Amino acid sequence: NDVIPIEEVINSVRNDASGGIISYIGLIRDNSYDKKVVSVEYGDDGSAEARLQKIVETAKEQWPVNDMAIVHRVGKLNVGDNNVVIAVSTGHRQEGFAACQYAIDKFKEQLPTSKKETYTDGTCLDYEPKC
Repeated sequence: NDVIPIEEVINSVRNDASGGIISYIGLIRDNSYDKKVVSVEYGDDGSAEARLQKIVETAKEQWPVNDMAIVHRVGKLNVGDNNVVIAVSTGHRQEGFAACQYAIDKFKEQLPTSKKETYTDGTCLDYEPKC
């Protein structure tokens, strides 16, 4: 549940063959389903690492990605906390944006393996993403 070291994630994909690095930083927002959010708790059933690796591998098959990193947090997070960082290095920006978009879309579909949102009215919502 440690804070994601954003600069380290970005630097981990830096290389001389790349013309740029595209990044996405996901944050816990203060609203969801027309309710005010207090916190979000993410779980991991042990399959997250393999799912993330599959997303990276598939992106590298579809676009000329030099390197890609996806780091996400589990545990209880508060509004404003970052929950995922994606960094993609490519020779050209178009491929980088496409690969990053693909990665965040797949992340949202497949991870985290469970999620619980708690709202200011005391209610909460538990759900699992589609796989």
